Amino acid sequence: MGLTLYHHPFSRAANVVWMLEEVGCEYTLEYVDLAAGAHKKPPLRDLNPMGKLPVLVDGDAIVTEVAAIGLYLADRYAPGRLAPALDAPKRAPFLRWSFYSPSVIEPGCAAKASSAEYRSSSVGWGTYDEMLDAITAAIGDGPWLLGDTFSMADVIFGGTVRWMTQFGMLERRPEYMAYVDRLNARPASKRAQEINAGVIEERGLSRGG
Repeated sequence: MGLTLYHHPFSRAANVVWMLEEVGCEYTLEYVDLAAGAHKKPPLRDLNPMGKLPVLVDGDAIVTEVAAIGLYLADRYAPGRLAPALDAPKRAPFLRWSFYSPSVIEPGCAAKASSAEYRSSSVGWGTYDEMLDAITAAIGDGPWLLGDTFSMADVIFGGTVRWMTQFGMLERRPEYMAYVDRLNARPASKRAQEINAGVIEERGLSRGG
């Protein structure tokens, strides 16, 4: 049984298309009509009680959450290529930056956008500026988070940086934008963007609609 991704191109599932293209697996996209509330009904709600996208089904395995899906795909289908071995030194930064994205960047940017105030000692991102500096340090001299080795961490972390800079939720530092340019130049990234754009056109979707 092949992989099925429950998908909408304006959701986080768009980034999972990129993951699947990097891995090179055959997969099927199952469109979920968010405007009609299909994500809150079966079968999606049965697969993910949160009623959220993305959801990846691989046989009997059901995986939700972007970072979890990325690590699952890399470890299962591209070990050594998109995921360092469990005992490899680079496994540590691979995991660190994969989880930094949903644990720090996303909530930190959301807090900044909403003007919510938190004690820096009580939240994972500390201060917004500290978070920005940590992203800069992670990118470093590049070209990738693991130096010369591209990994699924770049899809997870880099996909978030790309999205947040695109929509003005993250400062567009030169090193961020150079990193995003490198990500966008990857063949799998280009294919994923074309696939998502194709769904948008086929379904007549618009972000305001």
